[in-house]
Amino acid sequence: MATNLPYMVSSGTLTKILNKICDASIPENFNGDFLGTKLGFPGGNQKAFIPWAKKCKLLGEDGAPTQLYKDFRNPTHRGASMASALKKGYEELYVRNEYAHDLSKPDFIKLVTDTTGLAHDNQTVKAIVNSFTNAKEFADFESDLKREDNSTQTEKIKEIKLDIETNDSVQRASRKRQIDLGINYTINLVLPKTDDPAIYNAIFKSLKENLLNE
Repeated sequence: MATNLPYMVSSGTLTKILNKICDASIPENFNGDFLGTKLGFPGGNQKAFIPWAKKCKLLGEDGAPTQLYKDFRNPTHRGASMASALKKGYEELYVRNEYAHDLSKPDFIKLVTDTTGLAHDNQTVKAIVNSFTNAKEFADFESDLKREDNSTQTEKIKEIKLDIETNDSVQRASRKRQIDLGINYTINLVLPKTDDPAIYNAIFKSLKENLLNE
């Protein structure tokens, strides 16, 4: 069974890179040169961090640091940021169990094997489990949950505000229609028999002056 779960074979290095990111400046592009020169991880195995970070949405597909990356560098938001990153990167696991991060290690390994179809002692399974476990040390899933709740509340407030504005617009339009409402007259005219056009002109002139003006 194919899987898109991210991992680093050298999972211990994952922790070291994440710690370095917290201290380093934010690059325009997080590439192999930045990883090797600025962070001090030039090896080929260490470069596996880049696809891992992209999968977890810490980096964009072009290598640019995302808002999650920037939040991770901030101690106040670090825990919530990493929790969100893991939920994105290991979405396949969270589809099966929304509390994957709370599982014991044996249960988490079983979740990974059920998802990947690989054996429990497979090296890829071990790398996935260790990578997730090491990154989880930075995560605070309680803070992430609160942030999601706050985001949901904000969206609800926006919806209520929109409803109020919409209702107000409808009420204003209704009032305008009421103001613009006119009165239609139906006039049955019985004209006298005459050959003098001046009489007709006088009648229509009177109608225009007295009834047809706004």
